[in-house]
Amino acid sequence: MNTSELPLAPWARRLAPSAIQDMLQNITKPGVFSLALGLPAAEMFPTEGMAASAASVLAEQGSALQYSATLQPLREHIVALMAKRGVRCSPEQVFLTTGAQQGLNLLVRLMLEPGQSVMLEDRVYSGFQQVLEPYQARRLAVRTEAGTGIDLDSVESVLASGERPAFLYTMSDGHNPLGISLATEARERLVKLARDYRMPIIEDDAYGFLNYEDRVLPPLRALDEQWVYYVGSFSKILAPALRVGWVVVPEPMVFRLATVKESSDIDTATFTQRIILSFLDSGRLEGHLTRLRHEYRLRRDTLLKALEQHLPRGAKWSKPSSGMFVWVELPEGADTTALLSRALETERVAYLPGQAFTVAGGRSAAHCMRLNFSNCEPARIEEAVARLGRVLVAAQG
Repeated sequence: MNTSELPLAPWARRLAPSAIQDMLQNITKPGVFSLALGLPAAEMFPTEGMAASAASVLAEQGSALQYSATLQPLREHIVALMAKRGVRCSPEQVFLTTGAQQGLNLLVRLMLEPGQSVMLEDRVYSGFQQVLEPYQARRLAVRTEAGTGIDLDSVESVLASGERPAFLYTMSDGHNPLGISLATEARERLVKLARDYRMPIIEDDAYGFLNYEDRVLPPLRALDEQWVYYVGSFSKILAPALRVGWVVVPEPMVFRLATVKESSDIDTATFTQRIILSFLDSGRLEGHLTRLRHEYRLRRDTLLKALEQHLPRGAKWSKPSSGMFVWVELPEGADTTALLSRALETERVAYLPGQAFTVAGGRSAAHCMRLNFSNCEPARIEEAVARLGRVLVAAQG
């Protein structure tokens, strides 16, 4: 059947593979050094602890493989985790999801009318834009800076003009793709704007537990529980295949989330919830997080040192205090999308072009790229950056 004859909704006809989907095909080719995707380090997965927890669950819980309600004790553990992030909440405000991506999707389904406006940074996680596609939302893009984050003057200007977006989507820590974390004053001002203009914030904190500096700031949700809806995940701190995340919302919203979720997948993966609960009960998480932060800090620093050694003059980049990414800006006029095919063909090295993260495919980040440091061991990071540097130097002539 010709694709034009498929009975698709108009928004579905416009769908195209994302840059991340395309990149998955490239990085699996033999010999490719990838700094592209936001993958955690597989060798750091707590496999022994997870195996012990899975065996315990199967041996001791006869109903573990049956449909079941979400687990109250796991929500209580998440309340304790949130307290370590500086957030006070109750188990009744925690809703368990199949990963953070589902949490984002469910919140958007509840909050967004078709054609309504939403506020986004002009450098934004591409997966969130995919969530918006069915709604034909008007995207209000506000400037964000690689060094400081979201431009709050732009946010205030948009709101003062009379716009009332359904919500603002943002990351306050380990920003994807910029890698930055907001300063205290910026967090306070952003939450005050949300409160004053009655604009909800969807706060994506997928990377909030991966922090590498002594001073760790609490997320936006710590400053307001009415207007900030928090999304968290075990994917980056335990293992993505477990597919367990959570949202923290006002308690009256939980019933509505449950109703919407039931229509999409009936039941959360409660078996993996039980495995995570057993792992948390064992007390292994804190030690695992300490090892993870130590290793990722080493990999971050390795990447930054390699960039100093190999990137051409005129390039600049961030030093992230959390997360998995470094954002690199080349001199204006460079085209990292065009350079990617050359990098793969000549040096077998991969990255994600900045254009993949602009709102509605804009060109304002055509000279930028996002590099991941969590997935490769330090020696591979050094080799990957050396290869990337040769591509960029050759492109400058």
